[in-house]
Amino acid sequence: MSAHRTAPPPEARILIVDDDPEMNALLAEILADEGFQSRTAASGQEALWMMHSVPFALVVTDLRMQGISGMELLSAIRRAHPDTQVVMITAFGTIDTAIEAIKRGAYDYVTKPFKSAEIVAVVKRAMEHAGLRREVAALRDQGAGHFHGMVGTSAPLRAVFDYVRRIAKSPASVLISGESGTGKELVARAIHAESGRSGPLVAVNCAAIPETLMEGELFGVRKGAYTDAREDRKGLFQQANEGTIFLDEVGDIPLSLQGKLLRVLQDRVVRRLGDTEEARIDVRVLAATNVDLKAAVADGRFREDLYYRLNVIPMRLPPLRERADDIPLLAETLVARFARDNDKRILGIDDDAMRRLRRHGWPGNVRELSNVLERAVILALGTYITVADLAAELDTGPPPATVLTNGLSGGVTLDELERGYILRVLEESGGNRTLAAQRLGIDRKTLYRKLHRYGMGGDAED
Repeated sequence: MSAHRTAPPPEARILIVDDDPEMNALLAEILADEGFQSRTAASGQEALWMMHSVPFALVVTDLRMQGISGMELLSAIRRAHPDTQVVMITAFGTIDTAIEAIKRGAYDYVTKPFKSAEIVAVVKRAMEHAGLRREVAALRDQGAGHFHGMVGTSAPLRAVFDYVRRIAKSPASVLISGESGTGKELVARAIHAESGRSGPLVAVNCAAIPETLMEGELFGVRKGAYTDAREDRKGLFQQANEGTIFLDEVGDIPLSLQGKLLRVLQDRVVRRLGDTEEARIDVRVLAATNVDLKAAVADGRFREDLYYRLNVIPMRLPPLRERADDIPLLAETLVARFARDNDKRILGIDDDAMRRLRRHGWPGNVRELSNVLERAVILALGTYITVADLAAELDTGPPPATVLTNGLSGGVTLDELERGYILRVLEESGGNRTLAAQRLGIDRKTLYRKLHRYGMGGDAED
């Protein structure tokens, strides 16, 4: 009796689809030599039948087949198995169709005739991408790495989550420090949500309130206190009663009001502008700053006693560069949100773009990342965010590894290297030849001549 063999996990499975049995056998042998487990299908119909009962991480399919074509198979896979990656195999003359396949959600394509190293490199990248998407999806499904709007699983961010839980129930003031864009208001909202306080969270941007209006805004106004005060009005502290007030950019509160704020913190009472009576309040005070308040105290711009009243519990937020491991999950989460908001069919971020995101220093932190990805989603032409969709000011790097690495290691000729690089730039330009020519540093006619020379339909206009 034969021993029971456990089926390979989905992350190890590759399905090869071609109506040429010799091509199927060749590809299976190439991938087996690299340690990949694969199965073969002789048609698109057979492939869909197999995928109905067995999950696959990657499908490598010929573009032109009898019956269901590779493009039709791609569409069916995207509908029924959105997490499965697809690599197309195509001939020179169908390069435009291959680019269209990328736009419809294929991960990549390889042109015939290909070298073993080329197909292996593409498959390895596709499997790496599939693994990353599975990890992100698993974390998202489990709710892991998501905490009151904050996203990430890195050690620095997990420490923030734990700290929020530890301090949330206390009535003590918290001073949240960190660079601009690190998510100080999100942390304040998380503390309030975990606190169990029955009142609202009232967020105040102290830098946005004119100095002449700040006292009335914070503490309220009594009717007749000044010409336009036609009725009694509660201030933000009273509006936050039994809840939490979040004073963002607290260092911008003028010295003339800092004494009154100190009194509120000490005695838990407020006096409205123009009033002689005080009102008792129950408010948890959270404050945030992206400047050094100790230095402001030393310079005489901030009261020392107020600083210590606010800084009962200090909390520092790490900048994004200190938690780069959070970027993939955070970026995929943001792209999914922006795609939904803009009614765009974006399936994710390709590997080259993700590497670029991880390599960037992010001086503007999560706010900058969010801005870059929202613009990328709006401008994207394909179903994946590519390097071409990202802001030009992001850190630049060398051309994609598949072009240069294969050229250096596989004995590729200069013509083949140029062709590979042109194809990659054309792909990242969404098939737009005018844009590709600009990125290549050549005029459009030169690009058309090269495309014609390589049998890639150089006569067509953008």
